[in-house]
Amino acid sequence: MFVWNHFTNDARVLRECTALSNDNFHVDLVCIHDPSDPDLPMFEEYNENFNVIRVQRYPSFLKGLQNLKSKLVNNKLLLLFPLFIGAALLYFLPILTLIFGAVGLAVLSSKGRVILIRLSIILRMIKAGRSKKYDIYHANDLNTLPQAYISAKLRSKKKKLVYDSHEVQTSRTGYNSPIYGMMEKFFIKRIDTMIVENDTRAKFNEELYGFYPNVVHNYPFRRENLTANKIDMHRLLGLKEDEKILLYQGGVQTGRGLENLIEAFPEFKEGTLVFIGDGKIKQKLQEMVSRRGLEDKIKFIPKVPLDELHRYTPNAYLGFQVLNNVCFNHYSASSNKLFEYMMSGVPSVACSFPEIRKVIEEEKVGVCVDSHDPEDIARGVNYLLDNPDVREEMSKHSIEAKDKYNWEEEKEIFLNIYKKIS
Repeated sequence: MFVWNHFTNDARVLRECTALSNDNFHVDLVCIHDPSDPDLPMFEEYNENFNVIRVQRYPSFLKGLQNLKSKLVNNKLLLLFPLFIGAALLYFLPILTLIFGAVGLAVLSSKGRVILIRLSIILRMIKAGRSKKYDIYHANDLNTLPQAYISAKLRSKKKKLVYDSHEVQTSRTGYNSPIYGMMEKFFIKRIDTMIVENDTRAKFNEELYGFYPNVVHNYPFRRENLTANKIDMHRLLGLKEDEKILLYQGGVQTGRGLENLIEAFPEFKEGTLVFIGDGKIKQKLQEMVSRRGLEDKIKFIPKVPLDELHRYTPNAYLGFQVLNNVCFNHYSASSNKLFEYMMSGVPSVACSFPEIRKVIEEEKVGVCVDSHDPEDIARGVNYLLDNPDVREEMSKHSIEAKDKYNWEEEKEIFLNIYKKIS
């Protein structure tokens, strides 16, 4: 199995690997090492059937070039030596010198480094993927499908290839280039089976490519004791015991409606807004809070490990899932965050997108709002604040629904997919 991250906070991939290994599949997960984390091992054994292999992120020679560049910049006198050598080579071997010079400049440029680093990771993943006699190759998302395809299909005896698309690759934030659609269209004809997160995305895939993929929902593990080892967030944040915590947990990224939560907050009748997580726009949100003088009422907690997050969630009076409709990937999401709130008995104030609205309305576990409108977000929050009895009913429904929306049930669908292709 391949995944394009460090595998330190990927709940879905962990659940799938664990399910397979517990069903007597031998799983090697190939991911990327994080050089900024010296404690992160290159190899981990999760259980006797499940290993994690992290490939080196940076090419060794690139580090050498970067060190050389730093020395030349810091010591101007050293520049004279390569300039002298370069001038001599240019005089005697002009064409070769120009070619190698252009390659060197490309490598040292920011875009050149990114391309080189990604190519290096892909090649190392392919090397790991062909290091043993695997029967099945599993690509998590489009960014690992090429290396899975090369490992599985470019050989005399072809192997099975699973494409597990956690996102909508052709309409996704940060993936605006048409090359992603072209890549997926090419590789999707060469896979053995495909998995998507929900029926809305499956129908989209059918319209795009002419077949309906397998659906495996991203449900969390069932939790029976919601207060076991619970972390006291009120004490952690210095809040009174009766203060209502209005919680957002997850990535602090663009397109998730988080700016609208801060805009809406002055209209909330009570409560403290708490963000748990990190991401690219966290500093922007903190600056918004500072400009409005709301530091005492809007708090930030750094990202916590996934297996610890459930200790924080039960503290909340309500939870937010207010994705914005910036792409079909967001519009079609059936958010894991929603199910994590439900598993902890926390009602949601959520966006009105089809998969999320379906769960909210069928199970009566929250309020749907226009996630682009701070006033409507405030309306949903104040409804739950003004009606604690309704909020308690929604909490009970959430706890009851955990028997339906959990990985223990969903994993059987996942394992059956594997049994069909094995």
